[in-house]
Amino acid sequence: MKKGMNLLMERMIKMKIDKDMTLGQIMSEYPDTVRKLMTFGLGCLGCPASQGETLEEAADVHGIELDDLLEELNKD
Repeated sequence: MKKGMNLLMERMIKMKIDKDMTLGQIMSEYPDTVRKLMTFGLGCLGCPASQGETLEEAADVHGIELDDLLEELNKD
């Protein structure tokens, strides 16, 4: 396998949170991310509607760069 492909596969395996996960799911599975989400301006985490909203939808609504948010959430 090519070196670039190995790096891509390693990054995909390491990534735990993706854009299609709901905020409710993220907060439930990774409660330590709540502070990071709030730092990015997602202060509406307690809102019932946010529980079914995907990370991608929330980022779009709040004008947040999705790739930056995903990178921060998936840091070790």
